Amino acid sequence: MSRENLLFAIIGILFGFIVGFMFASSMAQKTAMQTTASSQTMPADHPPVGAQNAPDPQKMREEVTAQLEKARNEPQNFEAQVRAAELYYQIQRYDQAIEFLLKANQIKPTDYRTVAILGMVNLDAGHYDQAEKWYRAAMKMKSDDVMVLAGLAAATLEKGDAKAAEDAIAKLEQVDPNSQDLPQFRDKLASLKAGK
Repeated sequence: MSRENLLFAIIGILFGFIVGFMFASSMAQKTAMQTTASSQTMPADHPPVGAQNAPDPQKMREEVTAQLEKARNEPQNFEAQVRAAELYYQIQRYDQAIEFLLKANQIKPTDYRTVAILGMVNLDAGHYDQAEKWYRAAMKMKSDDVMVLAGLAAATLEKGDAKAAEDAIAKLEQVDPNSQDLPQFRDKLASLKAGK
């Protein structure tokens, strides 16, 4: 599996966790409402309907707590650090996610996926200098990753660094001339240059 595919897989997994959690929460609410409504129309001795399949929020909390505890208790466990970072990222607690990603990076400094994700999480957290740093580190490992190039362009635009943004956009255009991000980046760059 190429590193680009691995990055897409990680992003897909994160998206899947978020969508899955939201779906499970909404299904639990619907099931509870249906159970309440059906219990009002059912005979008194009828067994509960639908309650067996509802997710147990307490169990989910316990699993998350156990995973976070494992990451803290096993600071040299790369996978535990990455998993804890994913959990924090899902609930948009970016600084905690970064903390665990940095630990993972210390364990495996040459892991491309972790370096690229450190750029992404720092960008989402609004730490544009750090995002640029991690995206540039990822580019040294793999210079043609479209996701990393787009992230670098976004970080430099947000920092207001027109020259660095222009270079990142040019590189992105060279690697993927059909990138859907290019028009937006060009517009932001033009606005940035006009404002100076």
